[in-house]
Amino acid sequence: MAQYQVTVDGEVLQQLFVRDDALARLVEQVVNQVLEAQVTEQLKAGPYERTDERQGYRNGHRERSLTTRIGRLTLEVPRTRAGKFSTDLFERYQRSEQALILALMEMVINGVSTRKVRSVVEELCGTELSRSTVSDLCKRLDPVVREWNERDLSDREYPFVVVDALVIKVRKGGRVRVQSVLLAAGINREGYREILGLMIGDSESEASWSEFFGRLKARGLRGVDMVVSDEHKGLVKAIMSHFQGATWQRCQTHFMRNILEVCPKALQKRLHSRLRYIFDAPDIETARRLKDEVAQEFGAQAPRAIERLEAGFEDAMGVMALPESIRRRLRTTNGIERLNREVRRRERVVGIFPNEEAAQRLIGAVVMEIDEEWTTGHKYLDMTEYWAWRQGLSRKGDEKREGEMHSEAA
Repeated sequence: MAQYQVTVDGEVLQQLFVRDDALARLVEQVVNQVLEAQVTEQLKAGPYERTDERQGYRNGHRERSLTTRIGRLTLEVPRTRAGKFSTDLFERYQRSEQALILALMEMVINGVSTRKVRSVVEELCGTELSRSTVSDLCKRLDPVVREWNERDLSDREYPFVVVDALVIKVRKGGRVRVQSVLLAAGINREGYREILGLMIGDSESEASWSEFFGRLKARGLRGVDMVVSDEHKGLVKAIMSHFQGATWQRCQTHFMRNILEVCPKALQKRLHSRLRYIFDAPDIETARRLKDEVAQEFGAQAPRAIERLEAGFEDAMGVMALPESIRRRLRTTNGIERLNREVRRRERVVGIFPNEEAAQRLIGAVVMEIDEEWTTGHKYLDMTEYWAWRQGLSRKGDEKREGEMHSEAA
């Protein structure tokens, strides 16, 4: 495969994280230089070069537009007098652009170190950049991430909130410390998912979660009807404190794992199958009946597993009060799992973050990217039945209060 030496204007590189179209302009420069290199290769001579090996002459350029995932590029395709210049770049571009974009974006969002960032930039630009210059480029993201993470949430309601956390390692005070990244996603009244925010805390303690929820509420989070999470004690206490009146839905996936981990191995497959029937039940009455049958069947052989099932059953079945059409996507934290996987994929490249700011920058950039996909993509839930159900509950409440008032008057 041919290799080409390209040079990128420093001004374009500096605008990479400032202008919306900067990445497209950068790629445009690179591709145009590749086209010039290819015509030189085919003609066996550069512009105005005197050589016995020359196999033709240039004849200006023709403009061609190329639509890509990063925007429309305007390319100057070389022409030759014989009209024989050809390039396979356009055919290969859709496959190669992702690799090129990743090479560019690795400078900041793929978790590479400052030294590696400098190497990538030097290779692209052919110039040496200082450590401070590279750090300045990285920190251009900080205000963008901060603005997104502090944006106003008060312009709409978020009936459903899903929260989760993942553990990272960060260097602090000369030591490597374990910290928790707290994440919250919301489903707004129209049914679209949004990532509400993130916070890096010292642990998954009640205090950390309370601080995180306090920040979300201060930004305007309201209208929460249900919070979905695992059963971490500090987290559950913070949910109960900050979202009084909302239902806590214990993640059924985590709940099932908790049950099976204390079940004898020989019984795990059979119990797993029975638990699935419980969670897939059409209504709470059927689910309770199936749960009682499972308790009777496995009680003697797997007492600890059944004890956990009995203790956590009601918290894991909170979604049964909702319309059936939206239950499946609200009964677990699986909807936020992809977010965690994307963060983890970048985090593995780093291993240990050099500081908390670097962690906030990288994770924030990844999360913002996914949030944009969610908010501009398809609806996550059809909320029609939900709002009809809520309206029905409201009417029943009004009728009940009216009946009580008549009784008191009598």
